[in-house]
Amino acid sequence: MIHAISDKHVRLQAAQTLTGNSKSSFRRALPFLGPAMIAAVAYIDPGNFATNIEAGSHYGYGLLWVVLWANLMAMLIQTLSVRLGFATGKNLAEVIREHFPRPVVWLYWVQAEIVAISTDLAEFLGAALGFHLLFGFSMFTGAMLTGVITYVVLYMQRYGFRTLELIIGAMILAVSAGFLLEIIMGKPDVATIASGLLIPQFPDNYSIFLAAGILGATVMPHVIYLHSALSQSRIKVLNNEERHTVMKYYRLDVILGMALAGLINMAMLILSATVFFNNGHTSVASIAESYKLLGPLMGHNAGSIIFGLTLLVAGLSSSIVGTLAGQVVMQGFVHFTIPLWLRRLITMAPAILVILMGLSEQKVLVYSQVVLSFGIPFALLPLLYFTAKRSLMGNLVSRKWVTVAGAISATVIIMLNLFVIYYEFNH
Repeated sequence: MIHAISDKHVRLQAAQTLTGNSKSSFRRALPFLGPAMIAAVAYIDPGNFATNIEAGSHYGYGLLWVVLWANLMAMLIQTLSVRLGFATGKNLAEVIREHFPRPVVWLYWVQAEIVAISTDLAEFLGAALGFHLLFGFSMFTGAMLTGVITYVVLYMQRYGFRTLELIIGAMILAVSAGFLLEIIMGKPDVATIASGLLIPQFPDNYSIFLAAGILGATVMPHVIYLHSALSQSRIKVLNNEERHTVMKYYRLDVILGMALAGLINMAMLILSATVFFNNGHTSVASIAESYKLLGPLMGHNAGSIIFGLTLLVAGLSSSIVGTLAGQVVMQGFVHFTIPLWLRRLITMAPAILVILMGLSEQKVLVYSQVVLSFGIPFALLPLLYFTAKRSLMGNLVSRKWVTVAGAISATVIIMLNLFVIYYEFNH
């Protein structure tokens, strides 16, 4: 179990923070930063590339506000996830197993595994596509390389949770730097960006469908389970005052991690709107097409290369996190674990099948994100219920306004999902 790995240096720093022996504000916060960075990876996976690129190409900056609000929801949800794991010493899947009837628990496990498969499908396809676009490898070879690389990185976690957090953090910073360069090269219009952020709009029915995909790609159900596991026994506390102190730093960790993920998602859509929509390419609907067009439209081949590298790194890093989340789901719901290499092999299978069948990677990526959107209420509703119970949470119980905000978020998500069903049956 990933949360059982020790890291004496981090724990020593945490103890110094709690005893007031750490003078620097940065050093006080440092031992608590990291879990949200791992969770944030799931918010910038290849599924995000697919939905954000299509949204930017079709509607310019018009759906930018969806990305903003989706990330605000993510901050709320991931904070609740951390709070549950820290307060109870158990992850969300374990708490569900303890409090729900056995048939319901098994139903939850099945749907969570479907969500995990959809997640891995998007991540493997994205990373394999990155290898294909950059180096000319076949999609099958790219998928095999993805499996090997992710397993090697996962193997590194035996050297401490901080080692894995640093690797993942470096990957996220690489993706951030890549999109920053792309935005600078693209020179977007700031006023139009502000309008897209602040003025909600749905130009047509398909934009609502894409909004559901953006939401599914941003608020990831599998990482709700994972984040509660990352915090459940990372730091030991002795009293309620220390619990409040640690939770304050965990909240900061979530804000920083989710804000970075949100900025990257906005950058994806802004890049697509600036380079494609503003130049009349309003039907760009695939990552591969984006890769081919970015260089010529931006007047420099670096545009395509940087994009391909960010896709590759995002696919690899999110695949790592997806495997960790799958372990948490299985262990939590059915109290059963399998070796990471076997988990990696099993979750690779759907992506390999899609590649061998020659299906459109763009359609598979977008629809996988919609599947994820359907999985969000299954994780979010019990999370809201448990974090509102004082008998379970103690002094870390959620305030009423937080529970209400979470309930509103869940309602919006469910309404979007119902619209997706309507849209699919009528088109």
